[in-house]
Amino acid sequence: MDEKAAVAALAALAQEARLRVFRALVGAGPEGLTPGALGAMLDIAGSTLSFHLKELVHAGLVTVDRDGRNLHYRPALAQMNALLGYLTDHCCQGQACAPVRGRRRTTC
Repeated sequence: MDEKAAVAALAALAQEARLRVFRALVGAGPEGLTPGALGAMLDIAGSTLSFHLKELVHAGLVTVDRDGRNLHYRPALAQMNALLGYLTDHCCQGQACAPVRGRRRTTC
C-alpha cells in the first residue's frame, strides 16, 4: 500500500458512522451484508448509509456486488490488512517488539 491509498483509507474511517459500518462489515466477514441489514443493525437511515458505503467503496475498504435486485457489501479484507501492514511496517525500527525492562508492557 502506498501513502496516498493509506491516507484515503484512514480519511474514510475517520468518521463515526463509517467506522461503525466498516466494523459491522468486518464482523460479518466475507459474506457481507445488505444495506437493509446494515441499516437495521446500526440504526442508520438508507440515504445516509448509502453515502457512507459509497465513501468506503471509493477508499477501497469495501466492495459491492449485485445479486439480482440486492446489493451485498463486503469488507475488502486484503485492503484492510494492507493498511494495517502499512501502519506497522516500521514498528520498533523493523525489529521484533521487545518487552521494556521492569514493566510488563511491550514497547509497541
